[in-house]
Amino acid sequence: MLIVTGATGRLGSQIVDRLLERVHADEVGVSVRDVGKAAALAERGVRVRGGDFTDPPTLAAAFEGADQVLVVSAAIRGGSAFEANRAAIDAASAAGARRILYTSHQAASQDSLFPPQQVHAATEQYLTQLGISFTALRNGFYASTLGMYLGDAFTTGTIVLPEDGPVSWTAHSDLAEVAAIALSDESALDGVTPPLTAPDMLDFAAVADLISDITGRPITRVVADDAEWTASAIERGMPPQAADFSLGMFRAARRNEFAVTGPTLATIIGHPPTSVRTILENLAAPA
Repeated sequence: MLIVTGATGRLGSQIVDRLLERVHADEVGVSVRDVGKAAALAERGVRVRGGDFTDPPTLAAAFEGADQVLVVSAAIRGGSAFEANRAAIDAASAAGARRILYTSHQAASQDSLFPPQQVHAATEQYLTQLGISFTALRNGFYASTLGMYLGDAFTTGTIVLPEDGPVSWTAHSDLAEVAAIALSDESALDGVTPPLTAPDMLDFAAVADLISDITGRPITRVVADDAEWTASAIERGMPPQAADFSLGMFRAARRNEFAVTGPTLATIIGHPPTSVRTILENLAAPA
């Protein structure tokens, strides 16, 4: 059985949808924290069981009978994210899974200025020590993040953010497709993968230019001082911990940690990845 964790999340739900295009529903199981949210999957014939990375005993039943387990990385900030990932990996191994897949990141590094990349690097290292077949999917930076940082730029005409650098913005849909292929075709990807990214790398100045072209009105990129931006974000209601977390992304970007791309994603999915322009056109479209 192929088990997918986090199957009601933004990435996990799309992975399951794409996987069901390739295998029968009775070959797929999902591990979710809230089984009620996965009712539609159960109706499609998918085995739905409750499992929580932070409550390891629940994972034994969730992973029962697993041949392969796809661990969608824990959405937890801080050192506990690695502990949660490790708990899921240990449970998959204990359940007898002969292969474990993990959604890592193209910028995974022990010395990254963006804490999640340190978690990914530690998780990859843990996988290499298990002596079990594994695939660490080095996903490009989620393009959905653009929507969070652009804010009201489409109406104000201004993007005010800290100094940044090029990022290989990559769509969830493409990353879900490559994950489903990796699960259903073991020959597709093995070990730590090359970067699974869209081909273009854009900083927010380039994003502003694209929006200008799409909307037909000038969009100005304004570079904010780190401390001033953080204070402003907190004043607008962002929790201080979240503001500091976000600032880490910009610090890493201007060190070019996300300025990495490659052809592997397009090769595996068999078509060009979604362009940043398409993503911005969708963001700019009227609700």
